[in-house]
Amino acid sequence: MNACIRAVVRTANYNGIEVYGAIKGYEGMIDGNITKLENEDVANIIHRGGTILQSARSARFREKEWRSKAYEQIKQKGINGIVAIGGDGTFTGASIFGSEFDIPMVGVPGTIDNDLYGTDKTIGYDSALNTAMEAIDKIRDTANSHQRLFLVEVMGRDAGFLALRSGIAGGAIGVLVPETSGDKEKLFETLRKGWTRTRKSMIAVVAEGEGDGAMALAKDIKVQFPDYDTKVSILGHMQRGGNPTCGDRVLASQMGLAAVEGLMAGKDKVMTGLLGREIEFVPLDQSIKHHKDLSNELVRMVDILAS
Repeated sequence: MNACIRAVVRTANYNGIEVYGAIKGYEGMIDGNITKLENEDVANIIHRGGTILQSARSARFREKEWRSKAYEQIKQKGINGIVAIGGDGTFTGASIFGSEFDIPMVGVPGTIDNDLYGTDKTIGYDSALNTAMEAIDKIRDTANSHQRLFLVEVMGRDAGFLALRSGIAGGAIGVLVPETSGDKEKLFETLRKGWTRTRKSMIAVVAEGEGDGAMALAKDIKVQFPDYDTKVSILGHMQRGGNPTCGDRVLASQMGLAAVEGLMAGKDKVMTGLLGREIEFVPLDQSIKHHKDLSNELVRMVDILAS
């Protein structure tokens, strides 16, 4: 998100437009915690994880009374357009706010889950994916040394994009995600084949939203396969931190620039989306209402390569 903030600030200033940052997002808008940003304020942040503006879930913003308060605060600053970086919740709030107060809103997709419709990639996904892959690589060293079965749980409460790609990249024998059925049975069938001389260890990747997670799956495996030495590694919030990858820095910069230029061109209630190699503008309503599907080809690939 820092790379995107930097791009928004510098693109606005390049075009002679004043730009402000709301600390903690909608909460900052409500409280008037809004600060003017100059180019020097965003120097040396492109390589840093997280966001210098911080973020917060705003329960108050769900109520019109507080949205009205937020509108009063931004009008006092002379703000007449908003770039909102986030996911489904952020975009839902942006769509409602923009409709109620007739202020242009452009969303920029920022979520490690990569589950927003209308964009091939979201900001943070590539960084989280590489963090998960590197962790799986390190876990494999231990798995090989001790001939163990490791269940690696990655983030993805409602979506399996992280699990699917990190599992393929990490050479997993199985990937369990919320979107597909029968994953556990496929994994059990693989385990029934037993250890081989060429396979000293096994790693399966589990999305946190699949069933009751990796811990529950480990208990089931212990019942079905008591001879397996099964361990669980939950990566958790480490996937959300760290320096962003080159891919994320460039994507965030592209989207931040496009968001400002979109507002300048009169765009409203749209999201910047990467479609193929180009940044396009997608209606916010589409992004919120439509579901983004996993690649069936990647799901098929897991079954073939794990055999």
